[in-house]
Amino acid sequence: MVKELNADIVIVGGSIGGCAAALAASKMGKKVIMTEEMLWIGGQLTNQAVPPDEHPWIEQFGCTRSYREFRNGIMNFYRRNFPLTPEAREKVNFDPGNGGVSRICHEPKVALSVIQDLLAPYVHSGKLTILTKHKPIHVESAGDFIRFVRVQSLETSNEIVLTAPYILDATECGDLLSLAEVEYVTGAESQSETGEEHALPGDADSLDMQAITYCFAMDHLEGENHTIDRPADYDFWKGYQADFWPGKQLGWVSPHYITHVPTTYSLFPSKGKKDRWIYRRIIDKGNFAPGVFDSDITLVNWPQNDYWLGPIFEVSEEERNKHLYQAKQLSLSLLYWLQTESPRPDGGEGYPGLRLRKDIVGTEDGLAMSPYIRESRRIKAEYTIVEQDISAKIRGDRGAKVFHDSVGIGCYRTDLHPSTGNRNYIDLSSWPFQIPLGSLLPVRMENLLPACKNIGTTHITNGSYRLHPVEWNIGEAVGYLASYCLEKNIPPRNVRSNQQHLNDYQKLLTQEGIELTWPKLRTV
Repeated sequence: MVKELNADIVIVGGSIGGCAAALAASKMGKKVIMTEEMLWIGGQLTNQAVPPDEHPWIEQFGCTRSYREFRNGIMNFYRRNFPLTPEAREKVNFDPGNGGVSRICHEPKVALSVIQDLLAPYVHSGKLTILTKHKPIHVESAGDFIRFVRVQSLETSNEIVLTAPYILDATECGDLLSLAEVEYVTGAESQSETGEEHALPGDADSLDMQAITYCFAMDHLEGENHTIDRPADYDFWKGYQADFWPGKQLGWVSPHYITHVPTTYSLFPSKGKKDRWIYRRIIDKGNFAPGVFDSDITLVNWPQNDYWLGPIFEVSEEERNKHLYQAKQLSLSLLYWLQTESPRPDGGEGYPGLRLRKDIVGTEDGLAMSPYIRESRRIKAEYTIVEQDISAKIRGDRGAKVFHDSVGIGCYRTDLHPSTGNRNYIDLSSWPFQIPLGSLLPVRMENLLPACKNIGTTHITNGSYRLHPVEWNIGEAVGYLASYCLEKNIPPRNVRSNQQHLNDYQKLLTQEGIELTWPKLRTV
């Protein structure tokens, strides 16, 4: 007999957005069930092992109150549990890794601990149930409503039927959109569809998606040998070079992400070259008392292990598994190349002291539990955000488009990595932007809401809206939206179409610490 569980809100996917939605709905007193396919909840921050990509003003404004609680929780975890140097302890905004990519770089296990702490009151009170290692396998719909979602345990194969008035898709690839036959888009749209300058000039390509990356952590112990076994596909990756790449992928020459000019990098800081070590360093041993760490620890999410030979959804299971395997082989081959063949400034080859830190990511093979997934299925929404809404070039000095139905804000360059369509980086300057409620509302379905990267963006604008603080805001706003609709007994689209409901909902968001406009926009 299949077990059945009921809640006010079911969240399928424990991504960043899923966790933020669970936090919001639980705060509103709703009974929530959240499932997650991986062992760790937290998505990009944890099972994908990627520290947050943030905008320059994140420490002053431009994120939700609960995201700031998360950031502060990261800092306090290290202050509470580690002997820091006096200089590090005195810093108001303490960065464990002093990485170059963001204002805070940290270990994925610490992110998991902080997220679990934020959710703990609701888990312990029984309001929130979290089912890890559970995958959605079937959705039953009646017209424009989802009746239930069936999930399966990846450990026991037992199935559970989940029912609720509202179902949130917070999976990394928008899995429920496919299972429920919700109208959605994948890949790259055409210019004729969106009017975007950087959309495809010809036909749309539903399988042209951003690269995925299997990240891993490593430290460096000079004089020791931690060389891994030669990966099975090492010869392939050692010889591989894409048509749009200036050299071998296992090499130090990569295209500049904006100009595409060939740029030479190095592993460690070296005169005249940009180093990769500090880029996503998650532990700077100089922050800690002598002897705590033998080495810095860096997270490898580099151009060299971006995998673009094929997508992992909208393809057969066999094709998906092939690409996941090859993406793992690429990352392991990169590590092996670094250990054995990478040119060194002293004229030698290889850094055998590089040690794969399996404990950092919690896996046997030392790679993150899940690949870093930059792009998802995206709902066909009441409003789709396009390049013309946020582009600095197109908008000029007007700033991003102002949305009357804003449910939050975000800021990041329109950052697209090389794609499965064999396209190079697309990296464009964009204005700080708002998240319109219309982008969260499916054109037809009434009780399914997107809660992460699966909102109404295009392939292009996904490059700005996919980042960690924005996804957190999206999930949080959706958690409050479903809760508001339950209390008012109205469908979500009525919140947008009725000015009084929109005002009340936006007031709720503001009270809960969600900024709806950027400081500059408040003066317009």
